[in-house]
Amino acid sequence: MVIIRYFIGILLFFSVAKLNAQTIAPKYSNEFMNIGIGARALGMGGAQVSSVRDVTAAYWNPAGLIGIRHQHEFAMMHAEYFAGIAKFDYLGYSTSIDMDNSIGVSLIRFGVDDIPDTRFLYDANGALNYNNIQFFNAADYALMLSYARDVSDVFKIGFNGKVIHRNVGKFAQAWGFGMDVGGIFLLEQWRFGFMLRDITTTFNAWFHNAELVRDIYAQTNNQIPVNSIELTLPRAIFSVTRDVEINDEFRVQGVFDLDFTFDGRRNTLVRTGLVSVDPRLGIEASYRNMVFLRAGGSNVQRIKDFDATYYTSWKPSFGLGVFLNEKFQIDYALSDIGGISQTPYSHVFSVKVSLKEHEQKFRLNKGWEY
Repeated sequence: MVIIRYFIGILLFFSVAKLNAQTIAPKYSNEFMNIGIGARALGMGGAQVSSVRDVTAAYWNPAGLIGIRHQHEFAMMHAEYFAGIAKFDYLGYSTSIDMDNSIGVSLIRFGVDDIPDTRFLYDANGALNYNNIQFFNAADYALMLSYARDVSDVFKIGFNGKVIHRNVGKFAQAWGFGMDVGGIFLLEQWRFGFMLRDITTTFNAWFHNAELVRDIYAQTNNQIPVNSIELTLPRAIFSVTRDVEINDEFRVQGVFDLDFTFDGRRNTLVRTGLVSVDPRLGIEASYRNMVFLRAGGSNVQRIKDFDATYYTSWKPSFGLGVFLNEKFQIDYALSDIGGISQTPYSHVFSVKVSLKEHEQKFRLNKGWEY
């Protein structure tokens, strides 16, 4: 009943936040923050909110930082999307500051590099000169500072403060700020989690260097860009995890997430004018906690075909993880950035380094099994 009351209260809060934000039109901004990080998570379809308990928890649910077994944990990831055109990179670190408090820092970059700038392709005499082509980058950056507290044996809570920077060469840049709140309830083999992203709404203030493109835009009858503000409305993710121990060597974990968005009707499995809901499912099978096989599904969409008929699309994903030794783990995922089959699948690799394992009685409260 407590969890149900949390659920209802959060939905009411997000509905009010949407009504109060109508003075600035909401945008599908900062979508790079919804791609996901870590090959383990991506191999499980992004279903992580109640499952995660390593350094990547700073992104998925900062409350999970309390479940880390080591004093220091590092992670890094590299992925390429759209046949290598776009590159996605992540670097994270977490540490325990005492028995019931942990912190983390994460850096994320999603960018397209070496974009040709052909404004000066023709010289003053009208001659074609390829030497005049310059190049620029369009990239999105995020810095997240995370804090987690071990509230009790049952409940863990975490917070993110994040700074967003987006730039399109010398033409435009934006700065944004936001906050996330997450929590995890531990009930024997069950875990329940919630993650409230952009709970205060996230504002991106765009600044355009219009003088660089004024002539080109005038010649092509395009509107000159002006400084503006993008608003990212809150979203809520609710999650449940179940661990099943087959025997002393084999264990299976199932995770189910429901992602609620409040920025208009999206192409999701459940969609209304108030809220859209996207389910995610992930499964992980482990052998002696050394070798992991993963699979997941997400991003269920209804697509209209060229003959005006509809079909259902979804995004499957697969993964593999291996503990090289007690300090190093490498993970691999075969995933997609969208649910449409024409989008090329991507190979995602991530590495995790864990140093100085805690003693079993390190935490002030009980919680995850060590």
